[in-house]
Amino acid sequence: MITLNDTHQADLTSWVDSANVTGNGFPIQNLPFASFRRRGSGEAFRPGVGIGNQIVDLSRLYDLNLFTDKAQQALEACQGIQLNGLMALGQPYWSALRLALSQALRVGSAHEEAIRPLLVAQDEAEFITPSRIGDYTDFYISVHHATAVGKQFRPDNPLLPNYKWVPIGYHGRASSIAVSGQAFPRPVGQTKPKNEGDAPDFGPCKRLDYELELGIFVGEGNEQGQRIEIEQADKHIFGFCILNDWSARDLQAWEYVPLGPFLAKNFASTISPWIVTQEALEPFRCAFAHPADDPQPLPYLSSQANAEGGAYDIQLQVQLTTQQSRDSGQPAFTLADSNFKEAYWTAAQLITHHTVNGCNLQPGDLLGSGTLSGPDAAQAGSLLELTDAGKKPITLPWGESRSFLEDGDEIIMKAVCKKEGYPDISFGSVSGSVLKANFKTA
Repeated sequence: MITLNDTHQADLTSWVDSANVTGNGFPIQNLPFASFRRRGSGEAFRPGVGIGNQIVDLSRLYDLNLFTDKAQQALEACQGIQLNGLMALGQPYWSALRLALSQALRVGSAHEEAIRPLLVAQDEAEFITPSRIGDYTDFYISVHHATAVGKQFRPDNPLLPNYKWVPIGYHGRASSIAVSGQAFPRPVGQTKPKNEGDAPDFGPCKRLDYELELGIFVGEGNEQGQRIEIEQADKHIFGFCILNDWSARDLQAWEYVPLGPFLAKNFASTISPWIVTQEALEPFRCAFAHPADDPQPLPYLSSQANAEGGAYDIQLQVQLTTQQSRDSGQPAFTLADSNFKEAYWTAAQLITHHTVNGCNLQPGDLLGSGTLSGPDAAQAGSLLELTDAGKKPITLPWGESRSFLEDGDEIIMKAVCKKEGYPDISFGSVSGSVLKANFKTA
């Protein structure tokens, strides 16, 4: 586990004035990574670091040769389009670069004059996924979500016997993951016939949903056949983003037996452009434990460090806009608030379990947490839960109602860490919109 260090001092300020504004989310204690270029410029995308409302161009920063040793080697790995090269170097290099950036961006830094011309305003930038995502695994680590959904199908026994013993997951589709702003056609597929024995229906999804998740980016990988022990798992986590793993509930209900989701999940997933590093989140670690009456994690999923600080206090929020609300100038409606600390398994446990059979993770791979719901109904991370599978539509302030998403709807997700006496650490936001289905009846 990384420990608190010089970069976490709560009173640090930056010569980038916007980074010192209360609640800006990107103070010098954050320094999240992204892959960006100036909007409409035709420039090559390249890695950058967020500070206040600006981005430091890491490719150009390398050319200045201001840093030394591991920090400069880490910058050299940022010469490509995305961050896979930096991710592959490992935690000592990430930490060295973070420290060098923190020192260079602080008030009084001798490098201010050299670095200031490298700043690009965030509102003038466009983004791509921060890594080349080779593989994507989606987990199911909210016991509150699993219980709420399970009750809809098995009221007397909502959780299957394996849930409290093993982190449940499945392999998803990496090619359809896109950065915030993604707009995708409503998915099309087969749905369960109205009468048993009849042919299934075929057409656009009618029960389209979002899933409030966090994404976990793998840093340094492991060789095939070599498992990552839980005591070492944190060293393989580069950082976290917000993830909306859209879901076609009616397609899934028909196809998921016996192998699980397929067309219901592979059409689109949307992530925030920023990766908040694990090191930036150190002040927000919190204790982790299963309830005393529940099965306790098997030894390979247990460590003292994981129990003392394996969870993170990350506040999450989901908002909705519709075509009508935008046309009438209505603000986004908050559907739910939740928190990552309520998850039943930690990020370190996911890394450990994923590799216990010798599976090789690679730099830039993405793990999804699964829908992150809290214990209260207002903390549900999906419409499937909020509307009780569509039986209890949500009434919106501008007069519409929703059971599931309609064409033109936009979902916005946010995440932030808050702690008294410490600057807010924001993940930015992720938005995605539903377009009309590409469907021909003939």
